[in-house]
Amino acid sequence: MKFGGTSLGDGQRINNAARIVKEYVENNEVIVVCSAMAGVTDTLFALVDRASRGRVRDVEITLNNLSEKHFKAIDDAIKNEEIKKDVKSIVKELIEDLRRAVLSILYLREATPRSRDYVVSFGERLSTRIMWGALTELNVNCKYLDGGDAGIITDSNFGEANPLMEITRLEVRRRIGSLLDRGITPLVTGYIAVNEEGVITTLGRGGSDYTATILGYCLDADEVWLWSDVDGLMTADPRIVKNARVLSTVSFNEAIEMAIFGAKGLHPRALEPAMKSNINVRIKNTFNPPHPGTLITSKPEKSDMIVKAVLLVKDVAMISVRGASMVGRPGTVAKILETLAKENINVMMISQSVSESSVSIVIKREALPRALNRLETALLGTSLVEDIESEDDVNVVAVIGERMKGTPGVASRVFGAVAKKGINIRMIAQGSSELNISFVVKEEDGYEAVRAIHEEYGL
Repeated sequence: MKFGGTSLGDGQRINNAARIVKEYVENNEVIVVCSAMAGVTDTLFALVDRASRGRVRDVEITLNNLSEKHFKAIDDAIKNEEIKKDVKSIVKELIEDLRRAVLSILYLREATPRSRDYVVSFGERLSTRIMWGALTELNVNCKYLDGGDAGIITDSNFGEANPLMEITRLEVRRRIGSLLDRGITPLVTGYIAVNEEGVITTLGRGGSDYTATILGYCLDADEVWLWSDVDGLMTADPRIVKNARVLSTVSFNEAIEMAIFGAKGLHPRALEPAMKSNINVRIKNTFNPPHPGTLITSKPEKSDMIVKAVLLVKDVAMISVRGASMVGRPGTVAKILETLAKENINVMMISQSVSESSVSIVIKREALPRALNRLETALLGTSLVEDIESEDDVNVVAVIGERMKGTPGVASRVFGAVAKKGINIRMIAQGSSELNISFVVKEEDGYEAVRAIHEEYGL
């Protein structure tokens, strides 16, 4: 069971999560994985940034705020004075360690990837300690473990470390398996691991989900439950479509597509270990535990639904590169992508006409000025490109469903529904898997396009 940041957002929520665990440990072997409290990881990243710029006062205020937040959570989550005293003592020590690490960055005015990982690891270490206290108070026999203590070993790619799965599997089975054999519930920090030298690494954003599925894979778990603040994956964002509903089951492939397009409560990388070992993943809501949630499985229940979900990706921009000289010139697209890669800009979507005279790409909106700057410097003025245009007022609509594959007329229904609303499509992309049709519309038309498709397919 992995509990997300909103599920552990304050002391009462931590207490609620502990009660959910208590309910299941009596008849099951449960491993608990905790994210940092809501907003804490972002605060720690900001703390590193402020320290590296030498902003002493901001650093002190942020450290004090973090300390207050966690001590208040302890007061609200734990009533037993002795347990509360123990947890406060441990948390005080952790806050002091964090303070020392941040001060070293402050004095050096420099944060390395290694020191950044060390600082941001404190979010999970603090929340998991408080969860330990709440569970201990409920008489659950549990043991706290950092990700490294649990046996998760990675390479040294700080910030986005990759687990060394075979050695991790051996270590996790040895360390956590022995706790389960003795009837002890392991309580593991999400997001954190260690490299082969024992130095703390992190698994990238959404890393707590990844921790849970890695542990599930290593221990051949029956299911991995990701506790969040939503009832499950939905047919659309309920803020856009009022009658959007929870999907009872989806396939791994559909879930990965939905995660990539920002479906709440899911990270695409986290599904890899579960897919590899064929372990079901269930998304459940801590604030509505009886709800069955969404089951992600390799064999979803038979359904008449051709389209499963319609998602909207905001805060994106589109760049179009044109030039008659691009036609028949090998390496043109490679040059465009290489230019953006050097600037560490991820391309979310790409489309090219068969004439090869233009290429359109979609990137995050925040990266647009850098992308344009680099592309203009690298390509304009060469004989290759005549014009580079950009639009920063666009959205991407993604239509997802495994049964779309091989079903004739899906695209015509999708685009027909959008056309009926008088919406113009700026760019289209569909892979050979036919699992996902993505297209770009003007920002002002994004919500209407999602509603039109949702209605067309009766979702």
